[in-house]
Amino acid sequence: MMFIMRWSQTYIPTLREDPAEAEITSHKLLVRGGFIRKLAAGVYIYLPMMQRVLTKISNIVREEMNAAGAQEITMPVLQPAEIWQQSGRWETIGKELMRLKDRHERDLILGPTHEEVVTSLLRGEVKSYRQLPMNLYQIQVKFRDEIRPRFGLMRGREFIMKDAYSFDANEESFKVSYQKMLDAYKKIFDRCGLETKVVESDTGAMGGKAAHEYVVPVATASGETVIFWCEKCGYSANQDKAVSLDLKSHQDSETEKPFQLVATPNMRTVEEVT
Repeated sequence: MMFIMRWSQTYIPTLREDPAEAEITSHKLLVRGGFIRKLAAGVYIYLPMMQRVLTKISNIVREEMNAAGAQEITMPVLQPAEIWQQSGRWETIGKELMRLKDRHERDLILGPTHEEVVTSLLRGEVKSYRQLPMNLYQIQVKFRDEIRPRFGLMRGREFIMKDAYSFDANEESFKVSYQKMLDAYKKIFDRCGLETKVVESDTGAMGGKAAHEYVVPVATASGETVIFWCEKCGYSANQDKAVSLDLKSHQDSETEKPFQLVATPNMRTVEEVT
């Protein structure tokens, strides 16, 4: 059955002028096109057209995650402080963590991520390595107390995020799970029509041995990530993670070497001398 949406019966409040607070093109178009409306700094209402977009994107994400063997769950946004104190991130994340107290003065947070929650769940459920590997994901609202919300949906205090958590019995299994996620994300972005580049990134407050992020290379002022990549060897990383040869030290060490007289009989080319 085909569903037909009539414009005259749909709530699409368009605007003729750019909103004063919008800094980048995407933010301006989303507001003018009747996709979103601002409720507070970094907090937006998703209108019917935006909800349709979210549904389509979510379906693509679900299809690829399910195909990769992940299982969808929903974890609570409201989380007890105890699990964050146990992980140590109650202190390390700092003011970006949205904290509150209930009527009994118990500390709670509005989750920016769910590592603590999913670990708390499975450490009491997984009894044998035979239950692994296991990959759980969700599409859920997140909160982050940004010091300066900006760029519309790109840097908000409340946002929707898809997050997945894999549990493996050993390093070899972990690498397989990690590659499955890299491949799944590539398929998701391809289906959404986005040209992306995978780069090494810093693990930050999340921790871990390694991390990668997908970036969309654009030559605009709105981009905040600087990336480096080598077209010959394929190495790529963001500015925080990139490593390179210390050219100055290398040049200094070369110039500091003492001169030597070396006999080169019957040698006529640089290749022969070296």
